[in-house]
Amino acid sequence: MNKEPNPLVALVTGGARSGKSTFAEQYASRLGTGGMYIATAQVYEEEMRTRVRRHLERRERSDFEWETVEEPYRLSDAIKASKHPIILVDCLTLWLSNWLLFYEKEEDPESHVLLKVDELIQTLSERSGTTLLVTNEVGDGIVPEYKLGRQFRDLAGVMNQRIARISRQVFLVTAGIPIELKSREFKLDDGNG
Repeated sequence: MNKEPNPLVALVTGGARSGKSTFAEQYASRLGTGGMYIATAQVYEEEMRTRVRRHLERRERSDFEWETVEEPYRLSDAIKASKHPIILVDCLTLWLSNWLLFYEKEEDPESHVLLKVDELIQTLSERSGTTLLVTNEVGDGIVPEYKLGRQFRDLAGVMNQRIARISRQVFLVTAGIPIELKSREFKLDDGNG
């Protein structure tokens, strides 16, 4: 897809516990006074319930007015339905894993998941408001031992690349420090200059 980056999409990536969500929430508060928070997590255990509660409490303490929507699958529909000028999605890699597990038994789960990614990219490209997307960098560690883990790692990398392509800003958050990458992107000479 050779589309010009949408000036209203920002991708926030980094490792686990790097400060991605906190940064994205703070960035949203600089852009307006309220918006929609789309949570993609599915809570199956107490540890995850605690994480979700901490995120919710942090948003409740802020001056930014959040409407929280839990949507583990139909992310494009939730974005299209929102009337808010600012949407924060947290997080894309959980959404991706939801779909990968949903299609795990299919013959080619990767193709099904990438269709969902393409649908999301189309939705983001057509949206008129600001969309902040939190994701994870999962390919910097050890190669996963199991096939499902390798599929997830590879799909997350492909998804992040595709969404970064249509984003105006891409932030890498490490140790709580956000660095904007898109403005520093090295452009290879296309041979026309």
